[in-house]
Order: sequence, then structure tokens, then C-alpha cells
Amino acid sequence: MRKSIILALAAAAFTLTSCDDFLDRDPRDTFTDTPAFWNNEKAVESYTNNFYNNFVGYGRGQGWFYFKSLSDDQAAASLVDWTYKTIPNTSSDYNSWFTEIRRASYVIQNMPSSTLPEASKKKYLAVARLTRAYSYYMLVRQYGDVEWIDGVINNPEDERIYGERTSRDVVMDNVLADLDYAIENLGAASDHTQWNKDMALAMKSEVCLFEGTFRKYCSATENGLDPKPERAQKYLQESQKASEALMNGTYSLMDKYGDIYTQIDLVKSKEAIFYRHYEKDVFGHGLVDYTCGSTIQQGITRDAFDAFLFKDGKCLANTGLSKNDQAVVNADGNYSISNVLAQRDPRLSVIVDSIVCFSGHGWKRPAPATAGGANMTSSTGYSIFKYDNQTLEKNYRENTNTGYTDAPIYWYSVILLNYAEAKAELGTLTQDDLDKSVNLLQDRVNMPHLTVNPETDPENNTGVSNLIWEVRRIRRCELMLDNWFRYWDLVRWHMLDKLDFTKYPKVNQGAHIGDGQFDVTTVNGYIQATSADRKFDKKYYLYPIPAQQITLNPAIKQNYGWTE
Repeated sequence: MRKSIILALAAAAFTLTSCDDFLDRDPRDTFTDTPAFWNNEKAVESYTNNFYNNFVGYGRGQGWFYFKSLSDDQAAASLVDWTYKTIPNTSSDYNSWFTEIRRASYVIQNMPSSTLPEASKKKYLAVARLTRAYSYYMLVRQYGDVEWIDGVINNPEDERIYGERTSRDVVMDNVLADLDYAIENLGAASDHTQWNKDMALAMKSEVCLFEGTFRKYCSATENGLDPKPERAQKYLQESQKASEALMNGTYSLMDKYGDIYTQIDLVKSKEAIFYRHYEKDVFGHGLVDYTCGSTIQQGITRDAFDAFLFKDGKCLANTGLSKNDQAVVNADGNYSISNVLAQRDPRLSVIVDSIVCFSGHGWKRPAPATAGGANMTSSTGYSIFKYDNQTLEKNYRENTNTGYTDAPIYWYSVILLNYAEAKAELGTLTQDDLDKSVNLLQDRVNMPHLTVNPETDPENNTGVSNLIWEVRRIRRCELMLDNWFRYWDLVRWHMLDKLDFTKYPKVNQGAHIGDGQFDVTTVNGYIQATSADRKFDKKYYLYPIPAQQITLNPAIKQNYGWTE
């Protein structure tokens, strides 16, 4: 099964060609929608295998990891600005997910009348409903209210084409129903590259945590929505239950932090719930910019660096350990932060190198496989080490789309974080809950346990409890750079203004190298990633509806804060 999926991905061919627009009146799906097609199990299996393409992993070139750098964790040498600052005419962010919904709807519509065995029908229907749920979730978190379409529209006169946007509450309740159906009807996980019940549970854990916290912290003055405590509670409880279902002894953490990102094959990993498999010389990814590429890395920020606790378990403001973070020139003439990293949470030493490298002071990561490779530089001085498997052959590490380490999509550490956060937001998080969730992550890196009454961090000016603040901190540090988590975490916590350089200058700064004659700009000795400004506007919490969509269907109204 896994081999067939890899070959399908390598072929990069969909069974359907994409409609240019959800509202296109002439559907251009290339397969033949006949009973014979839906009665052919191989055809249906091939069709549903194409839904794996929604889970990008490391991608081909730029995937979901690292390159999605609109956050306070990374800064680029050239400004990474808001996804949309003006209303686009069209957008693949909008169209592509409706295309997936249409594809899934064909399965949902045709499976009940198919002559396939009942077990097969339930499986493919579950895959389709899982895909529909995921697609609507992606649309809702980007656009808010979107029209819920139940079925395939083939008649250009169908009134649904011109319907109003459906309330996000209704859409998300339908998403939840789809997820629950998938959980009930997908089989156990025998291969974690296949559709399975645990993958659906992991998706539910994520989706419900997003919706629960968004509904708790949203603001009518910025999102156009008032908080709904009862809906927040409902979805947080659903996230908790889904997480608990996976905390049954089936999964466990890998021995070392970071190992899940560098495995040639995650098949034996007890931490991986669902992952994307790559195959040497068949289907590869492009992690060269994390490993040994000459392109300027988008390094982590000073703000991200300072988020990591010190070895004594205290934050920057409260630690009794040395706070000196300045790099020192070592015997090789490199700017070293080894002594700085020795004081911090060990996760930080896995995420970044001990050598600060920047324009005029490039550095080659020492490894047997890198002989002759390019000197690396980073926009902030901090170079990313987290995803580099140094045992791979030199040419596989130094070229695009040749890497073959597996990419986790859903994994156990995320579930533990989701569980702790959901319970913290519900106000039911106990010490026992902490010890069986986030403190397992702390144990793995030999850091002090989090307690239910943590010390106050003066940086916590968000109005949340010290406990929620510290649970969020562990999440940030554990998942730094992963899967675009941080940006959407800031959205759902209503903290997107954290990306504003004028309010939070540390999100545009990097390593402390001192003042001197450098090829980079420094501010009080800290590398400044870019000279450009990035300012927050409340309308950025939601993407704008593409103008063409409103032209085609005037019943669709523009999102809050955006003007035509």
C-alpha cells in the first residue's frame, strides 16, 4: 500500500484536474462519473489516494515546514509580510480547498449506491468525509464563514451556487460530524502512511483545539465575532477527548528530541501517528536550505530564542543563571554561542547550531557528508539544524528534491501539547494531567517539570493565567518551525499583533554579536534581519474573499475590516 502511494505522489498526477474556480459553471473533472467507475475498487482506491496530496510534509521544494515563516519565530533577510494586504482578484488559497471539497463530494455522493463490499464503501466514504472536514477547516481558519455545500453541483442553475456564506458555527459542527464519522469507520493503524482511525483522532484533536480557543479569544472589534464560551467549551472538550483516545499506551515519545524530523523511515517510530514517506531516488523533498545550502536561511528570531527557559526552569527575567547571550569569537574565528546554549533548554541546541553565521561570516556545518559544501549564512545569525540528517550522502543533502527523510504530519508530542492546552483552557488541568502530558516532553530534555502554579513571567501581558502562558511556551519551543503551527496559534489566541515589528522589535532581531564593522545591520549589538517594517492591522485575522468570488456571487460578503 505504501509503495503505491509513493508512486502516485511521484507521478504527481491527480485523477481530476482542478477547476479554476468553485463557481465555474462547467465542471471539468476528467474522470468519467459513472456507476462503473464507483463499482471498481482499484479506481476508487486510486482516486482517494490522491487526497494524500493535501498533507504536504516537507513538500517538493517549499512545504509546510520552515518556509512558512510568517511568525514571530523566524525572520528573513527580505521581509516576509502578511499573506494578503489587499484584496486579490483570485486566490488558490480559496479555490484549491473548494476543489478538494468537490472531489470528496463525488465519493460521498456515489458510495451509497456502489456495489463495492460494505466495508470498502464505509472506508472510502470515511476518507472522503475526512478530506471534506480538513478542507473546510482550512477554509474556515483562513476565511471564517464559507458556504457549506453538501453534494456535487453539476447544474449551472442550482441555487446553491449563489448561496450566502454559512455561519462558521454550522460549518464547524458539520466538520466535527465528518471527523466523528471518519473516526468510527476507519480501521486501526497498521501502517502510519495510510488512512486510519488514529490519524482522524489526531486531526480532530488539532481542529477542535483551534476552534475552541478561537471561539474563546475572538473579538468583535477585530474578528467581527463575539466570543462564545459555550462553543469554546464544546470544542475544547472534544479536543481533550480525541487527545485522550490517543494517550492509551499505543504511542510514546522517541528517546531524543528532534529525532522524529530526521528519520529515513518512520515506520518503527512509536511517536509518529501519520507521516509522509519519501523514497530515495523515487520521491524526494528539498530541505537543502536547512542543511547545507548557500541561500540565506530564515533564522529564528531573538524573540524565539528568548522564549526558551534556562536550565533552572526559569524564564529570562527570573533566572539566576548567566543571561549573557553574546556570541564570542572562538579559535577558528567563528562566532560561537556554545556557552549560551549550555544555559538553556536543550531543545534550543537541537533547533540551532552553536555557530552564528551571517553575511561576511559564513560557516560550513561539520559533518562527513558535507565536504565541499557551501558556507551557510542566516538572516538572524541563528542557522537551523533541526531537520538535518547528517548521515545522508552529500549530494542528497545539497540538492533540491533529493532528500528522503520522512516528514511527520501528526505525531504524539503534538497530542500531549493539545491535551494539556485544552484542559488548561477549560480550567481542569491538574498536576497529574501535566505529568502525563507536557512533563513527559520536559523529561525527554531533562528540564524541570511544569507545575500548576508556575512563577509569573513579566512578559505575560496577554491576560491569560501563568499556567496557560507556560503551556503555550512549551508548545512554542517543542514545535518551533514545525508545520506553520506558530502563525495559526497566534491567530487562535488572538495574538497576531505579535508579528508587528514596531510593537515587538525582537521579532526582527537575531543573534547578539556586538557592535562593529559587519556586513549586517545591528541594533544594540543584535543582528537586524531586515530594514523593512511589518505592521499589524486587525483585518489580518481573516484573509480577504477574492474579488472574483464576490463578482460571481454577490451574496458572498467581504470579510470584516476589508474594503472592496
